[in-house]
Amino acid sequence: MVNHRDIYHPQAGGAEVVLYEVGRRLAKKANVTWLAESVKGRGSEEIIEGIKVKRRGNKYTLHLYSLIEAKKHEIVLDSVAHAAPFFSYKVNRNAVAMVHHVHQDVLKFEVDSLQAMLLKALEKRIMNYDYIIAVSNATKRDLLKLGVDEENIHVIYNGVDHEKYKPSEKSEKPMILWIGRMKKYKNPFDSLKIYKRLTKKAEMVVVGGGDLAGEFAKISKKMGVKYLGKVTEEEKVKLYQKAWAVLSTSYIEGWGMTVVEANACGTPVVAYATGSMPEIIRDGVNGFLVPYKDYDYAAKVVDEILEEDRMKELSKRSLEESMKYNWEKTADEYMKYLSRL
Repeated sequence: MVNHRDIYHPQAGGAEVVLYEVGRRLAKKANVTWLAESVKGRGSEEIIEGIKVKRRGNKYTLHLYSLIEAKKHEIVLDSVAHAAPFFSYKVNRNAVAMVHHVHQDVLKFEVDSLQAMLLKALEKRIMNYDYIIAVSNATKRDLLKLGVDEENIHVIYNGVDHEKYKPSEKSEKPMILWIGRMKKYKNPFDSLKIYKRLTKKAEMVVVGGGDLAGEFAKISKKMGVKYLGKVTEEEKVKLYQKAWAVLSTSYIEGWGMTVVEANACGTPVVAYATGSMPEIIRDGVNGFLVPYKDYDYAAKVVDEILEEDRMKELSKRSLEESMKYNWEKTADEYMKYLSRL
């Protein structure tokens, strides 16, 4: 497995969780190596739950190390988490691109126009892989737009850890949660615009670090919103459990990890109807789908959830919906697919 970051990288996120959860299960049946960039304070090699983690170079030079490493293995899983693939297909016929989401429309939010042009061109090289795993049908559709042959794409949904993410007591007074990285394409400031429009009283809690953290901290403080920055995994689970509703305001998500985690904790999600959200959220069942940047409608459905009886009904259904997903099932599908190579 090749990915820029391993699970202990300070900027590790959803892509790394997927590789960790799948990789540690595959490691019970096969020899699994995870190549990632060097991390300060961690060794160049270590074993993590059966996975041999190798750390080499930085986010740029890792692409060179990956070509050297890819020759040594029977199968290579290139995690395309940051637009540019690792091109392992150049040196290994059994190279698989694992695509979390397609970045073509997101790059304009995060990098300058020159970088965006380069990364868009590199991302299109995904079409050269004979084998591609997409984490959702939304990602598959975006890959088809890139010119990828449909026969080369296999969809495998991500899972969720039901031992870790499970219901507990809700907060006594209504609480709304926004959780994610402070990146432009995730629109964290939209959560404040929605909160401002609520007619019912509720506490707003925001979690996540990143580029916009400093600016967000100042503005949220003035509004009486509790911004916690980065939190531990234990704190994150507790917040999911206590929340009456979770807001998701991202421009695109290849897979709504926070949606499934929230649902597993019995918490409905209000999200923009973009990317994979319509695949995961059944409107009025485990949350609500909202037109992109429609703050008024978003506030209206959050107000609806803040009715205690309605919240309890949606909470029960959210948990039921989350049962469709689990890491054992996901890892089994990876094993079957990769074994065919």
